[in-house]
Amino acid sequence: MINNNSEILAEAIGLLKSLISIPSISREEAVAADFLQNYIEAVGMETGRKGNNVWCLSPMFSIGKPTILLNSHIDTVKPVNGWRKDPFTPREENGKLYGLGSNDAGASLVTLLQIFLVLCRKEQNYNLVYLASCEEEISGKSGIESVLSGLPPIAFAIVGEPTEMHPAIAEKGLMVLDVVAVGRAGHAARDEGDNAIYKVLKDIEWFRDYRFEKESPLLGPVKMSVTQINAGTQHNVVPDRCTFVVDVRSNELYSNEELFNEIQRHILSEAKARSFRLNSSSIAIDHSFVKKAVKLGKVPYGSPTLSDQSLMSFPSVKMGPGRSSRSHTADEYIMIKELEEAIELYTALLDGFIL
Repeated sequence: MINNNSEILAEAIGLLKSLISIPSISREEAVAADFLQNYIEAVGMETGRKGNNVWCLSPMFSIGKPTILLNSHIDTVKPVNGWRKDPFTPREENGKLYGLGSNDAGASLVTLLQIFLVLCRKEQNYNLVYLASCEEEISGKSGIESVLSGLPPIAFAIVGEPTEMHPAIAEKGLMVLDVVAVGRAGHAARDEGDNAIYKVLKDIEWFRDYRFEKESPLLGPVKMSVTQINAGTQHNVVPDRCTFVVDVRSNELYSNEELFNEIQRHILSEAKARSFRLNSSSIAIDHSFVKKAVKLGKVPYGSPTLSDQSLMSFPSVKMGPGRSSRSHTADEYIMIKELEEAIELYTALLDGFIL
């Protein structure tokens, strides 16, 4: 059995290299999920599987104890342009481990697993569940959302994402709006038609300028950005339809439905939300886990990026090795010392923790 941090680190590095070598782009994670499931079973743990989600429960699970979920995701984005190295060939150079998904979020995935395998064999005041989820990068419905209801009730979760091991105690939610205005076609040379482009101008200006009243001390204001627009078929035809897309990043003071209702009261065009499910999340700064992290020198903050936290109905903290700014970039890497720090800090936080 692995019983010291140097052995845990070596095992985490080896596992991460293996996973980097297996392409696991969202909705294409089956081979990586197979590998991870076989790895967990080879060290003597029983696993559960649904789709490409893999999980396991501590062998000393007791229904009388609260349960902590350790979660990170197995999928990656597609490699962006600009890679100078092979994104699927792990490469260690100058204290860095390069490879697609190394930072987001392979480092969290493997360190949380190693911590789980050690702590679940020790008597704790809580149960542990480890979950490697799929489709996180696309907020897919076959990801974590499809398995949470089948797990034991969760009292608290650590969501492994690159945060430099600082606890993100709030994160912004996401709502995407499709907005349409309808006019009437006509010949551009004559005074005909009702130009749908002109009909959306005031609404686009409203999205640019409007400020929702409640601002979060952690996440700041709700942010709305018009990101796509489409109209017209040819230069000499007045367009009878104009559509645009709005990216809405919510703070924890509003639900997505509340924001949508407010938006509808102000615009003339018709808006439809693709989903209300990706809400903002937050946890109290005086939660026992957050307080322990602060005592260990970590700084709570609000994260602008979305994670599987948005689909959790229980308290959670986003916390893992690496930097968010490296995610989805060419020549993505994780520092070996960041893996080492994660193992030390996860252990210090969880071993003997009282929820």
